Amino acid sequence: MFAEIGPDEVAEWRARGAGVVDVREPWEFEAGHVPGAVNTPIGELVARKSEVSDLVVLVCQTGARSGRVAAYLMANGHGAAANLVGGTQRWIREGNEVE
Repeated sequence: MFAEIGPDEVAEWRARGAGVVDVREPWEFEAGHVPGAVNTPIGELVARKSEVSDLVVLVCQTGARSGRVAAYLMANGHGAAANLVGGTQRWIREGNEVE
């Protein structure tokens, strides 16, 4: 099972070595994303799964797509995954910076 986390928990995951992967389309990612996130669109994820850190925080716009990806990764033997609940929208709404 994957973890459901809020923006206030992302730093903790990063401190443990987690990467941040944004699964939105490139045009969405370019409009603003969690600082340091890597863009791996959901449609490319299966082919690029080996690029995803074994400890990862997944992000999309609202948390729906990233939740599906987190479930997929965990069902396929991934180490640990967290879904950012509320996604980039919540990240921004709570006053966090975007790149």
